[in-house]
Amino acid sequence: MRLDKYLKVSRLIKRRTVANEACDGGRVQINGKIAKASTDVKIGDIIEIAFGNKNVKVEVLDIQDTTKKEAASELFKYV
Repeated sequence: MRLDKYLKVSRLIKRRTVANEACDGGRVQINGKIAKASTDVKIGDIIEIAFGNKNVKVEVLDIQDTTKKEAASELFKYV
């Protein structure tokens, strides 16, 4: 699954366009490397997102095309 879509489905970022802009701005890393929006996300990847002055680091546990709001937090765990 594309990185920008995963960020939206997992609700780490609310909108796909915002996720796309974050990737283009170099604020998202996968396994320590700056990632583009089209980068494939796999189970076990570590995603790090820079939100202003704080960083969020998560591990991908599952990948789904759609999720309900309550189940979205089961797609990742904070590291």
